[in-house]
Amino acid sequence: MPPIPGSGLAKGLAVTLRTMTKRTVTAQYPDVQPELPPRTRGVIGLFEENCTVCMLCARECPDWCIYIDSHKETTPPAAPGGRERSRNVLDRFAIDFALCMYCGICIEVCPFDALFWSPEFEYAETDIHELTHERDKLREWMWTVPEPPALDPGAEEPKEIAAARKTADKLQAQEEREAREAREAQGPAEDRSDRAAGQEGQE
Repeated sequence: MPPIPGSGLAKGLAVTLRTMTKRTVTAQYPDVQPELPPRTRGVIGLFEENCTVCMLCARECPDWCIYIDSHKETTPPAAPGGRERSRNVLDRFAIDFALCMYCGICIEVCPFDALFWSPEFEYAETDIHELTHERDKLREWMWTVPEPPALDPGAEEPKEIAAARKTADKLQAQEEREAREAREAQGPAEDRSDRAAGQEGQE
């Protein structure tokens, strides 16, 4: 059956009429901040205390927008007779957000939890060269990272937490054992001193 002439126009007008009767909702940004989803990919925050300068994030970045500089420092031996050790010290950590495509690969591959997603998104600049943010700015964004969501009731405990709890329980048991042994060692000594004092009193 051939289409009725003017049916397309009638459908378009029907959509227009339905839209005209609805209340318009306009986000009054920037006066009213938008409500962002909890997993919003805004910018990348850096927790530099966890960074070991392994360069894994920079190597895996498909846009090569992460710039890292470091130097080596020699630390003295922890115990007499030990050997000196060298460690990497972070000098520069910068991300060029003009190149970044927000894939999150750097965050996923970081083995030391030094990079996190922050919901901050207001970092526009008038000059594209100013979109390269150094570690000071990345650290400021770190404090805006939301808390991780709670685990499901039936979920398995993370291995890191389980290992930390096991180590803490082991240390606590060792401290209790040492305290008990110290009390047991003091007990016989106190008994001997009491007996010696009693004998002196009898004499």
